[in-house]
Amino acid sequence: MLEKLQIVQQRFDEVSDLIIQPDIIADQKKYIQLNKEYKDLSILIEKIKVYKNLLSNIQEAESIIKEESDEEMIMMAKMELETSKQDLPSLEEEIKFLLIPKDPEDSKNVVMEIRAGTGGDEASIFAGDLYRMYLKYCQSNNWSISLVDSSEGTAGGFKEVIFEISGEDVYGTLKYESGVHRVQRVPQTETQGRVHTSAATVMVLPEAEEFDIDIDMNEVRIDYFCSSGPGGQSVNTTYSAVRLTHEPTGIVAQCQDQKSQHKNKDKALKVLRSRLYELELSKKLASDSEKRNSLVSSGDRSAKIRTYNYPQGRVTDHRIGVTLYDLNNFINGDIQKIIDEIQLYQNTEKLKESGEVL
Repeated sequence: MLEKLQIVQQRFDEVSDLIIQPDIIADQKKYIQLNKEYKDLSILIEKIKVYKNLLSNIQEAESIIKEESDEEMIMMAKMELETSKQDLPSLEEEIKFLLIPKDPEDSKNVVMEIRAGTGGDEASIFAGDLYRMYLKYCQSNNWSISLVDSSEGTAGGFKEVIFEISGEDVYGTLKYESGVHRVQRVPQTETQGRVHTSAATVMVLPEAEEFDIDIDMNEVRIDYFCSSGPGGQSVNTTYSAVRLTHEPTGIVAQCQDQKSQHKNKDKALKVLRSRLYELELSKKLASDSEKRNSLVSSGDRSAKIRTYNYPQGRVTDHRIGVTLYDLNNFINGDIQKIIDEIQLYQNTEKLKESGEVL
């Protein structure tokens, strides 16, 4: 363990020196990457300091017990030894998790897309429920949300809603939400009181920076059209809505949330860039045997990941076999427990692959 921690310390010292070099500061992409690495390593370095201090305390206490004749000193040393030995295993476990190589995508902001699936009007209502669930979760994390585009359902909710989420480690937290979410409940339109099953698809795309994906705008068809839905006098009178079509891939992105045509174009370009980036990322995931068993359903729009059962008040995540009987709080944004369970499962699997034993 100490040999690995020494390597971490050496890398931290190296990065600390690099981020103040003028040539690195001038290279925006490299500077951002190193700054992120420095921040991640700083957390680990603090834990290492605590770990080394514990080992020193244990060594000192054992020395006092062995060599000291004063009973009071020996008693204090024994108490210190017991406390330090109790704290050591959990700290070692924490450090092992921190030593797992981080996915470079984890620090990115995201574009989230929620689409109503099977179930007609009830699927649209459920898509709206999921949208509000994620909004509340994002608010609890102090993340900012910006609507890109939406299409409302005929009985409420959304046929489709696309929005950006910005904050710290957003993709690393939300990437496991991609997949099919299924709801079982009595629809508002059901007169017989029968439970129906409906579904909505969630896609979480890491937001691509300009240096991640270079788009040739000569290959993008730009269409301007009138916005629809709420928005005041400008709706259906000005061509402020923008649709971008990437002709080589056929990928389409549009935005009509802003009154400004320029702002809508910028937002649509962000979505297009992220969808192209996700296309490349999904190819990488498919070819990477280590990540093939990952719980991230990148590009897989058929993976049923979770069921929300209203009659029983339960939420079941099918990937890790965890069921919570706390549906009301969960659908109101309290989803952290499931996210923690999934991250713990995934990290434990990575530890097994690396040969580490907790």
